Amino acid sequence: MSIRKFAAPLLLLGLLLSACSAKDDPQARLEAAVQQLQDNLEAKKTAAVLDQLHKEFRAQQANDRDWAKRTMTLLFLRHNSVKVLALGKNSRVDATYRDKGYTDAQVGLTGAEGLIPDSARHYAVKLEWWEDDGQWKLARLQWQ
Repeated sequence: MSIRKFAAPLLLLGLLLSACSAKDDPQARLEAAVQQLQDNLEAKKTAAVLDQLHKEFRAQQANDRDWAKRTMTLLFLRHNSVKVLALGKNSRVDATYRDKGYTDAQVGLTGAEGLIPDSARHYAVKLEWWEDDGQWKLARLQWQ
């Protein structure tokens, strides 16, 4: 028998297994959720960001999902362009509680009416993610 007859099915099987393992890897899904949050903010997709927030979401221990919606609406109306620059980020799944994940990031947030940003701020951000039905949802947000 020819090696070619076995190579294609083995390659296909390898690809399927790697896709399944990435789908089942909580760390990979957490990192994808972090990137999706950044992408949704830059695309000014309020509804998509809200879908990523846990129903018990809290920011700075006091603000809830309604606050997040109002804040995004104001930011997006005020600036034609919003950029979230992740200057450094580290995400990890909790070793004890596998349904909790954490992201620490240094973030630059810029807003612009035209091509040149007219506002820019730097934040140290801590995000706590809770897994809910196989999806990471942002539950806690702190910044300095």
